Amino acid sequence: MNAPVTTTRTAQPATTTEKGATPLPLPGELLERIHVDAALESRLDRQRQAVQRILTGEDSRLLVVVGPCSIHDPDAALEYADRLAALGDELSERVLPVMRVYVEKPRTTVGWKGLAYDPDLNGAGDMAKGVTRSRELMHAVASRGLPVATELLQPMLAPYLEDLLSWVAIGARTTECQLHRELASDLRAAVGFKNATSGDVQVAIDAMQAAAHPHQRFAQNAQGRPIMRQSAGNPHTHVVLRGGHGEPNYQSHHVRQAIQTLQAAGQNPRLMVDCSHANARKDHRRQSEVMLDVLDQRRAGEANLVALMLESHLFEGKQALNPGAMRYGVSITDACVGWDTTEHLLKTAAERLA
Repeated sequence: MNAPVTTTRTAQPATTTEKGATPLPLPGELLERIHVDAALESRLDRQRQAVQRILTGEDSRLLVVVGPCSIHDPDAALEYADRLAALGDELSERVLPVMRVYVEKPRTTVGWKGLAYDPDLNGAGDMAKGVTRSRELMHAVASRGLPVATELLQPMLAPYLEDLLSWVAIGARTTECQLHRELASDLRAAVGFKNATSGDVQVAIDAMQAAAHPHQRFAQNAQGRPIMRQSAGNPHTHVVLRGGHGEPNYQSHHVRQAIQTLQAAGQNPRLMVDCSHANARKDHRRQSEVMLDVLDQRRAGEANLVALMLESHLFEGKQALNPGAMRYGVSITDACVGWDTTEHLLKTAAERLA
């Protein structure tokens, strides 16, 4: 009998970098380098709990997620954070500001995708620098005493940032996505699901139901190894009304209908109104109009209107991405209201809710 033929495969040297691939830091490496110490961890827990108490109705303050449409200049973002932290201390009895630190931007076709993707604004796509700068910035904002909010668009980015977040948006284009619902179920932060771009609120209610349940989900550990992760389910989710197809959905009849639909589904009826996007008919100056209408509804007794979102920067408007000729403190994505308007609106909210 002939001996069985065995084939020996020669081990190939490991390829450190595939063609077209650039290594990124492992989540654990970045978390160790930009570390959350015990004091900051305690503050972050308190910030998350403060947001959650507003969403459960235990805290009567108004939650306002406010800040630049996107972050492209960390220095301007930190100046904004310093101003917002000081104003937040002044208004703390009536208003809880949470700063938008949006480092990813969804694009309808193509365009600049955010600080995490292209921090140098030149198309080079230095994502290793991008994720590092994003975490550094969020750490600095949280260290100033401000709760941090962001939209999580790429689930693989979450392990680099999620320990610093107090509130998370799932956008209108991703609310229906199973991966984002599973991700939301695994977060400690409260999560706001936006209604669809069509204006459909039901997809956000479905997302709340999905995120409240435990899931087995694909994830990675701190060492970058793929793992199966068991999520606990997130009880702190809510709907964000952002309008749809260019039409607003923040008026009282829209609000009542959304609340009734949420209650019929057994879900949290408390709402956030996004004052931008279709609610402002894509005109940043109309955010003030939206916010004042919502405040009037709340004063008239609509207690389920507990939160607002504003796109705001140091200076009004927006500018084209033109490295070398950029105006400081002006958005390069959606147009924003300026700081003076922001300060006036937040002070007005505190006065009207007194």
